[in-house]
Amino acid sequence: MIRTKIRTYSKISALADIKIEPFDVNKRYTKPHRHNKYMELVYFSAGSGMHYMDETGYAIEPPVIFIIKKDEVHHWEIDTVPEGFVIIIKEGFLEKTLDKHINLQLRQLGNKRVINPSYDSSIQSLFEIASKEIQENCASRDILVEGVLKALFSKILTYVEIDEKVSANNLEERFEELLQTKLKNDVAFYAQKLNTTAQNLNALCRRKHEKTASTVIAEHIIKETKRLLLYTDCSVTEIAFAFDFTDVSHFVKYFKRHEGQTPLQFKKVAIVP
Repeated sequence: MIRTKIRTYSKISALADIKIEPFDVNKRYTKPHRHNKYMELVYFSAGSGMHYMDETGYAIEPPVIFIIKKDEVHHWEIDTVPEGFVIIIKEGFLEKTLDKHINLQLRQLGNKRVINPSYDSSIQSLFEIASKEIQENCASRDILVEGVLKALFSKILTYVEIDEKVSANNLEERFEELLQTKLKNDVAFYAQKLNTTAQNLNALCRRKHEKTASTVIAEHIIKETKRLLLYTDCSVTEIAFAFDFTDVSHFVKYFKRHEGQTPLQFKKVAIVP
């Protein structure tokens, strides 16, 4: 069967905005996939093997926390029985949270892929409490869950170098969210969507990343192109059109300029984990 899209899994009910539960031991080996518009935080207190995110493999060496963003392609190769917890969070949860500090905490965590919290019994306990509270049907359940999550995220963040510049509604965050929704090689397109100017967007990217806005956009386009080349059967032409390139040869030159090889050359030598 020809694959034209990256596998997308949904491990949460369409009616739910958040899910907290022990890691499913039956998920030790999975195929490369991405999530259906949600962020996943996975904590291992036991287990060994590998976790692949896009083209990078990470050893599972507990205690460890993995942050999987909604656009990333990942899969598990776990060779011993794992123990831990999974938290799945949709955008709807962030929109409805009573304590908006949780939103900021998740943005700070979202900048990381792997966190090594050392052996901290309080983190294990907070995961257990959160998993238990989410099952309750009392009127105060949401408030209790948010309280436990805030404490848990605060504890995890003590093991993270925090970017104090991350704020609730800044232009950089909205630009990043837009890049995850629509990829297009056009700075003016993003500036218009963000109600700013191309000059402001360039200034932001130079200040934050020491790169132009077009370079930041290109990095996202190249990363997604690699995912499509590795995990789908999409042709280079189909990928080019998906990113609104009207000339396929232009897209090939664009990819080669950034990667030093053509899309087909990349696909030929790439090893899918």
